Parts: sequence; C-alpha cells; structure tokens
Amino acid sequence: MKPVRLPASATSALPRWGLWALGLLYILPGLIGRDPWKNEDASAFGIAWTMSHGGIADWLMPNIVGLPMPGESPLTYWIGAICIKLFGWLLGDPLAGRLPAVGFFLVGSLSVWYATYLLGRRSEAQPLRLAFGGQPEPTDFGRTLADGAFLIYLGSLGLLLQSHEPTAKNLQVSLVAFSIYIAVRLFDARSLRSAAMLGLSFGLLILTRGWLVPMALLCGLLTLALIREKAIARDLLLMTLPVTLAVAAIWFVASCALLPGAMVRFAAWEIFNLRQLSWPTWTALSYYFKYGIWFAWPAWPFAGWAVYAWRQQRSTLHIALPLAFFISLTIVLLLNPHPEEGILLPLLPPLVILAAFGLPTMKRGAINAVDWFSVMTLTACAAFIWLAWIAKESGWPAQIAKNVYKLAPGFKPEFNLIALVIALLGSIFWILLVNWRLSRRPAVLWRAVVLSSGGVILCWLLLTTLWMPWINYSKSYAGVAAQIDQHLPAVKQCVDTNVGPAQRASFAYFGGIPFGEYGQPHCDFLLYQDNISVKSDDAIWREFKGNWQLLWTGRRPSDRDERFRLYQRVGK
Repeated sequence: MKPVRLPASATSALPRWGLWALGLLYILPGLIGRDPWKNEDASAFGIAWTMSHGGIADWLMPNIVGLPMPGESPLTYWIGAICIKLFGWLLGDPLAGRLPAVGFFLVGSLSVWYATYLLGRRSEAQPLRLAFGGQPEPTDFGRTLADGAFLIYLGSLGLLLQSHEPTAKNLQVSLVAFSIYIAVRLFDARSLRSAAMLGLSFGLLILTRGWLVPMALLCGLLTLALIREKAIARDLLLMTLPVTLAVAAIWFVASCALLPGAMVRFAAWEIFNLRQLSWPTWTALSYYFKYGIWFAWPAWPFAGWAVYAWRQQRSTLHIALPLAFFISLTIVLLLNPHPEEGILLPLLPPLVILAAFGLPTMKRGAINAVDWFSVMTLTACAAFIWLAWIAKESGWPAQIAKNVYKLAPGFKPEFNLIALVIALLGSIFWILLVNWRLSRRPAVLWRAVVLSSGGVILCWLLLTTLWMPWINYSKSYAGVAAQIDQHLPAVKQCVDTNVGPAQRASFAYFGGIPFGEYGQPHCDFLLYQDNISVKSDDAIWREFKGNWQLLWTGRRPSDRDERFRLYQRVGK
C-alpha cells in the first residue's frame, strides 16, 4: 500500500518567478566584488587563466603558469578560459572566470527539478485516491515535489561554498544531477537518444574529474537495469558506454596528436585516478558520517525517511533510481583513501531527489521539529552575523570587535550603504517568511524545507554583503603579490619557486611574477614558501643550489603559520 495520502490543496506549486528569484539570490552573492580565494578557488582560476593566455599545450594539459596539474581534467577550465577570453576585457579576468559557476548551478538545479518532476508524475509515485476524490493531478504532484527538491538543493549546507567557485567539483555535481535526469528519461521511456545522452554526460564527467564517478554510476545503472528491464542494460552497454569512451577519447587523441610527451602526462593522470581507490578504511567511514551529517543537511533526514516509508515499494523508479546513484557514489567514497569534502558533493543530487519523496510521508511533528530547528539555528546565525558586523564597524561589543581584528590584523573597515540595504532587505524578508510559515501553517508539501533554504540564503547574503571586504582581505593573496612585486626589478626576471598552486596562480596574476620552468631551477630569484615553525634553512639549500641573499619575508596577515621569502642569487 502506498504511504502517501494527500489532498490537491497540498500540491500548490511555487510560482516560476519565485524559483528563479531564489536561485539568483542564492548564486549571485559571493561571485562579485572579490579576488580568487586561497586554495581551490585560486587554483581553478589559475588553470583557466593560463589557458586563456596560453597556447594549445596549456589547453590540453592543465597547468598553472608552467606548474603541471596531473590530477586535473580539462573541461571545467576550458569553460572558464572561454569566459575569460569573451568577458575578461569587460568584467576582469577573475569575475569572468567565475561566470561558469552560474551555469554549473543552473544545470544542477534544473536537472534536479526536472528529474524529480518526471519521477513524481509517474503512476507508482502518486498518492492514494481519496474516497470522494480531490487527490492531486499527477503533473501537479510532480511539480510540487520538484519545487521541494529545488528548495532542499538550495538549502544543502555542503553545496553553499562549492557552488560559488568555478572548480571541477562544482561542475561534477551538476553533471551528476544531469546524469540522473537523463537516466530518468531512459528508464521512463527507453530510447537510444537517451542512452546516447547519458553517454555524453558520463564522458563529460571523465573530462571533468576523472573516470571513477562515471564508472560507478554506469555500474549502478547496469545493476538497476538488470533488475528492472534487461533491454536498458543492452542500451547502456551498446550505446552509453561507447559514447562515453568516444567523448573522453577526444581529449586523449588530440593531446597525443599535438603534444610530444602526452603519454607521460596521461600516465600521471591515470595514476592520480587509481590512487583514489583502495580498501575501505575506518578513516573513510568515520569521515563519511562525521562530515556527511552537516554536509547533506537538510536532505538526509527526509531521504532516509523516504526510503523507510516506501520500503514496501522500494523497487519503484522514484526510489530505486536515486538510491542506485547514491549507493554507487557511496561505495566510491568509502574506497577513497583520501577523504575530503569534494567527494561528498556528488551524493547531494540523489539525496535531494530522495528527500523530495520523503516530504509527503513525513509526520506533522517531524516537519515542525525540522522547522523549529531551522528557525532557531539560522536565525541565531543571522543575528550573530549582524552583531559581529556592528562590532566590526563600531567597536561594540568590544570583545567581539577585538576577535574580528585579531583574525585579520590590519584590516580597515569600509562602510557600504548598498550592501547594508541589501542585507536589511534580506533580513526583513526572512522575518516575513518565518511569520508566514508559523502563523499561516500552510499545507503545501514544500513548507517543510522553505525555512531551511530561506535561512541558508539569508546567512549567505549577509556574509557576502556585510562581510565580503573582511573575508576577501583574509583569503586573498593580492596584498602579498604586491609586496613581492615591489622587491623585484622593474624589468621582470624569472623566479624559481616551490609555492603551491593557489599561491602560484595569485602571484602570477596579481604580481605579474614570471615563474621559471617547473622542476628545472635556474633563475636568479627564488620565492620560497614554508611554515614559520621551520627554523632551519637546510631544505632551501638542498632544493635550490647556490648562494642566496634574503630580500623580503612576508605572509597574509590572517595566516600566522605560512611564510614567504624572496631571495636573490649572489653568485654562480
């Protein structure tokens, strides 16, 4: 017996303009008015920027001004480089390089919406027919579930920061969502076109972040097809798999044809992929549960409930298909000996879709508990953001102001009226939303997640308006690059270095520093990065032979551990 019993009044859909407005409020703040930030954001920009100003070798073999990035596939950076070439003159290279993040978000969110809609209008997903009629129409039920999935996707804490960075992880999660959508179409109405489109999606996943995820997804779908419809398994093997390999082969063939030594680089890429596989470890399992609980909030409680509520009909497509994706990706995660946040991201689309089908079956008490948790937690978070901003601007409360400036020594606050107005409007909207939810007690399905997504958007909006200058000051290397540039000759000479990818990208862009060829030190200047706790300079002299004179020492004010030193060679 189906676990869903609903009147038509519970399936009122959100207006389309409302969904678009929420999506834009989510994705646009955080893209404007900042530099490339430390680590992955700056690294991704560095690869795309190098491509946009480089030659064919830079486009085929990702690198950051000469530093090879053997673990990176090129698709994300091709898109970023094209945006820099088209819009860099107008927006500046950093902002132009972040434009793909908007496209990635649109692909991911629309794929989640349409996949949920197609699954939700299937006959086996429909609520029980009421004795006197009044049950929702299949299309209305599907649209309401899709709206709920969209809101859960926006409210996912793990997606928040990653979705605003033009990284391969960001594109990967969007392509996983798109793959689910195409898989739904394939299982819903079998066609060779859908099988080929699924192969295209898997091929693009290989060109985004390696072959592990698409391999796992193909295995999961093959298993599901063998259980449900063996003809689809034949389509997957005879159409999807060849198209996948053909798409991925474009990069391989072009590189081997145009670049000497391409096979060596591909061997390094393959080794990187293979190192993501090992036997399951306690470290991976503990990481999965420790970080997955907050990373996948609020999707996982609803998704878990959906699997339980539909346990008697778990073979239905709206449960079995996203569950097949989730299980396949979980296996890949548990086999990865290097757990980190990025490998959790692909889990979100199938979890979100499952969560949407948990909404109609949740008890009122559970929904109210989620609502109150969202209201209390996110309101407290927003209130603290406001209080800390007041302290930053006025010096009161004194202890909070002291801690703010302790974390970013030398920061000078800048009052921005436009940012303040936007933050105030967002806060007023949050108050009105909470009042509407608690006073009206609407019966619509998506009521259970509207506060979670609205509160996440509010907190992000406050951070990216009131706190953007402070965050940018803390996470940007622009200031360090300017200091280094001041200590180099006016006529630039090459600089050997051991700095990481993010630092190399930032110094090359902001300081115009011409780094020497990677792995072959020969320059008369040396930029060395280490930790301030290192007392001996022996490592420098072992790696970079010669006599060196120290010209400058510095670091980002917000990082007490890192240290950069600039040397000049004083003898041959």
